[in-house]
Amino acid sequence: MYRLLSTATARASATEGRAQCCGRRGTHRWAGLPPLSHGWAGGLGLGLGLALGAKLAGALKGAVPVPPPADPETPPQAESPLEPPLATGCPQARAPPPSRCFAKAIASSRDLLHRIKDEVGAPGIVVGVSVDGKEVWSEGLGYADVENRVPCKPETVMRIASISKSLTMVALAKLWEAGKLDLDVPVQHYVPEFPEKEYEGEKVSVTTRLLISHLSGIRHYEKDIKKVKEEKAYKALKMLRETMASDQEKDLKGKGEKNNEKQDCAKTKTEQDNEAKYRNAKPCKKKNDFEQGELYLKEKFENSIESLRLFKNDPLFFKPGSQFLYSTFGYTLLAAIVERASGYKYLDYMQKIFHDLDMLTTVQEENEPVIYNRARFYVYNKKRRLINTPYVDNSYKWAGGGFLSTVGDMLKFGNAMLYGYQVRLFKNTNENLLPGYLKPETMVMMWTPVPNTEMSWDKEGQYAMAWGVVEKKQTYGSCRKQRHYASHTGGAVGASSVLLILPEELDTEALSDKVPPRGVIVSIICNMQSVGLNSTALKIALEFDKDRFDC
Repeated sequence: MYRLLSTATARASATEGRAQCCGRRGTHRWAGLPPLSHGWAGGLGLGLGLALGAKLAGALKGAVPVPPPADPETPPQAESPLEPPLATGCPQARAPPPSRCFAKAIASSRDLLHRIKDEVGAPGIVVGVSVDGKEVWSEGLGYADVENRVPCKPETVMRIASISKSLTMVALAKLWEAGKLDLDVPVQHYVPEFPEKEYEGEKVSVTTRLLISHLSGIRHYEKDIKKVKEEKAYKALKMLRETMASDQEKDLKGKGEKNNEKQDCAKTKTEQDNEAKYRNAKPCKKKNDFEQGELYLKEKFENSIESLRLFKNDPLFFKPGSQFLYSTFGYTLLAAIVERASGYKYLDYMQKIFHDLDMLTTVQEENEPVIYNRARFYVYNKKRRLINTPYVDNSYKWAGGGFLSTVGDMLKFGNAMLYGYQVRLFKNTNENLLPGYLKPETMVMMWTPVPNTEMSWDKEGQYAMAWGVVEKKQTYGSCRKQRHYASHTGGAVGASSVLLILPEELDTEALSDKVPPRGVIVSIICNMQSVGLNSTALKIALEFDKDRFDC
C-alpha cells in the first residue's frame, strides 16, 4: 500500500512539475485551465492511492507473501549443510538429499573423488553407493560433455568396459545351472568354427572354464608372443626374488647375531645366480593396451562367430591352464558359446538378463541409436590438451568390454550378486526369502579364487570367474586387517570403471533381524581412460561400512 501511495504522489508531483517548468510551451498546452496548486496535487495522489488500495485489499487478503527480490551482490544461502553450493567452473549434479546416517561418509568420499578427478584431469566422474541393498548416495562431478557443458549426473551413461565380463559370466552361469553348458568340455563342442589348438607340438584343449579365468592361452591385444613371454618371465623372477628376500628375513630373525654376521658376509651361489637372472631378464618394452591398433577397430561385426576371425588362427601364447594371460578375445569366444548353448543371439540373451535384473539403462554400445544421457569420452594428447577420443566400434568384444551403463544399474547388478551369495546363510532364520538370481553354490564358485591367476588391480587378490577376489586375512594382532571383497575394473577408449562388492562380516548366530543383501557396493564410472579406481572404491566402501553402524 505504501508503494501505491508513493507512486501516485510521485506521478502527481511530476505532472505539476511539467506544468510549471515548461515555460511558454507549457502555458500553450494547458491554456484555459486553472493552475494546479500544491494542495490539489497532493490530494489527488492521496485519493488515487486510497481508491486503488481499497480495490486491491480483497485480492491481497489471505495471499501468500512473496519475499522481496534478492540483492544480486548477496551470495545465496545453502539449502542444507549437506549440499554446498556448486563451485563455478566445476559442475556437480545435485543428488537427492542423502541420508544423514551417512553424512560423514558422503562428505569424505566426495572430497576423495574431487581429489582423484583433479589429479588425473578427468572431465567427469559419477559414483553410486548402496548399503544393505539400498542406494544411499549417487552423484556426478564434472562434465559428461565438455563442449556443450553438460554436467555429469547419476543418470549419465558411460562405457563400463571390462565389467562387461562379469555380466557375461551371469549368462554362462545361468546356462550351467540349467544344464545347457558344460564348463569343462572343449569349446569346439559348442563352436566348431574355432580350430583345435596345439602348444609346442602337443594337442591341447581350451575349455569354457579356462576361458572365464583367463587361463586359456589365447592372446590379448598384444600380438608379439616374445614380448609377452619375456614380460611374464620377468614378473616371475621378480616375485621369486621378493619371496626369497622375505624368507631370508624370517630366517635371520630366528637365528643368533653370530649367524647373522656370517650370513651378511657372503651370499649363497643360488642367490647370486638369481640376481644375475633378474638383472638380465628385463623384457623388451611392451606396448600398453591403448597403443594397440585392435583397440580402435571401426569395423562392424554382425555376430560373435564373425568376430572370431580376428584371433582364432593365432597360436596360443601358453599351454592352457599353466599361466594367467588376461584376454578380452577369450570373452569374444565365450559370447559365441553363449549363442550356441542358449539358442539365442548373444545380445538378445543378455537383454533378457538385464530385464530380469531391472537394469533398464544397460545396453550394448552402438553409434547409431540415440541413447539418452550418453556421455562423450576423452583423452589427453601429447601436448596434454584434452581431446575427443576417436570413433571405435566395439561389436567385436560385446562380451568382454562393449556395454554402456549407469552407476544405478551397476548397483542393482551388484546387489543381485551379493543376495545370491548370502541368501544361503539366512535360510534357517527366514524361510520366506526369495531365491537369488544365481544359486548360492554358483556364487561361491564364481567368487572362489582360481590358482595360477592374478588380480592386476589389487596384488592381494586373485582372479576367480570373471571377478577379482581378495580374501579375508590378518597376519598380526592389532595390525592391518584385509577384508574380503569382490570387484572388477574396466578400461576402454576414453573410459574407466569399477564395481566393488564388500560383503558384511556376518555373525551366523545373529541373523534373525537381518535380510540379504548385507554389505556395501560401490560403482564409479569416468569418461577418461587409464584411471585406476579400485583403491578409491575400496576406501569409499570402508567409509560407508564404518558409518553404517552409527545409523
